[in-house]
Amino acid sequence: MKIATFNINGIKARLPRLLEWLEETRPAVACLQEIKTQDEGFPADEFEKIGYQAIWHGQKSFNGVAILADGTKPVEVQRGLGGEPEDDHSRYIEADVFGVRVACIYLPNGNPQPGPKFDYKLRWMERLRARMREIAAEEVPAIVTGDFNVIPHDCDVWSVPAMASDALMQPESRDAYFRLMGDGWADALATLNPAGGVWTYWDYQAGAWQRDHGFRIDHALLSPELADRLKAAGVDKDHRAREKASDHAPVWFEFEKG
Repeated sequence: MKIATFNINGIKARLPRLLEWLEETRPAVACLQEIKTQDEGFPADEFEKIGYQAIWHGQKSFNGVAILADGTKPVEVQRGLGGEPEDDHSRYIEADVFGVRVACIYLPNGNPQPGPKFDYKLRWMERLRARMREIAAEEVPAIVTGDFNVIPHDCDVWSVPAMASDALMQPESRDAYFRLMGDGWADALATLNPAGGVWTYWDYQAGAWQRDHGFRIDHALLSPELADRLKAAGVDKDHRAREKASDHAPVWFEFEKG
């Protein structure tokens, strides 16, 4: 079973590329971030034409997450994170699909830092940790995947000095990420690529793609019940090179059947 994550950076602008990727690679589950559309604007019918059903949590012009499944509809468990009732960002959706609990996240960027956006990022990560602890207590096969906006290790970025002041690489961001793993979750891509050097994002600016100046911010954290079934993981890097592509590449994970 293949589960993938893809920050699409605007589902309407990238729809042809997204449909192309789905048909070429056919993940059983695809988690999308930055769909950047209100709920009523989500193109569910386009996915149904190629056999995918979806649930989504949209927001006008910003954020937004969705879970697509091949041949079945994900059973929604939760949308949004508790802890800040006034928080209206669409950044979290969770469902049961194919016997796996799937949480799709778009974690706050946090720039500029220091400041209120960075403080919000760290609070959001604590709220995520609380929800992940609740999922772990259920002892189900589970994956929390998406754009974490965290570069966990120095080997996950093309140049440490170039990103040293960015919110993605601050000690507080990394510590919050490592606390999630300290609760028993495994970083799937890092498990299979311990030396690093695997990028999932290349900025549109300064020729980052052409110069391979990228970094890893799209992750999947696995519960012990699913981590034992991990077979392979990779990045569909060629899709980043296509016309009108997202600045992220899709990332996928393959698992043995439960």
